[in-house]
Amino acid sequence: MHCPFCGHEETKVIDSRLAGEGRQVRRRRECGGCHERFTTFESPELVMPRLIKRDDTREPFDEVKLRNGIVRALEKRPVSSETIEEIVSRITHRLQAEGEQEVSARIVGEMVMEALQAVDEVAYVRFASVYRSFQDVTEFQDEIHRLQQITGDTSRRNQMSLLPDDKK
Repeated sequence: MHCPFCGHEETKVIDSRLAGEGRQVRRRRECGGCHERFTTFESPELVMPRLIKRDDTREPFDEVKLRNGIVRALEKRPVSSETIEEIVSRITHRLQAEGEQEVSARIVGEMVMEALQAVDEVAYVRFASVYRSFQDVTEFQDEIHRLQQITGDTSRRNQMSLLPDDKK
């Protein structure tokens, strides 16, 4: 590796350790010419699959688009940035682990919905409404009803029990 200070071609590694949750190697290097020290990070270059869209067009997987969609669904919801990054990381890792060259965008959408359902049901319904192109309120109601059946939504029943009888 060339020295970033003087351009000398020879550098030596003086320390290595894992970084980034074990997904990177952090190396301290010293230039053989000017003796300056600098840090490099090494990570595996894994090829992400191309996404097959609904109209059969293909496009490269874009982690920024994935993150933006999740952030949009979680807007003004009590979910931390760390949780968002964990979701993005988990989905990206799953796609890399599958090792496919092409993956249906539908599969990625389902992964996002699965993650959002576990984290925040409102965000899940928001994402599902766009992803599944809900056309009217009935589709929202159907999805909410399905979600309540899956989660056994007792919170709504508990809230209802707190209301006076004439408000139920």
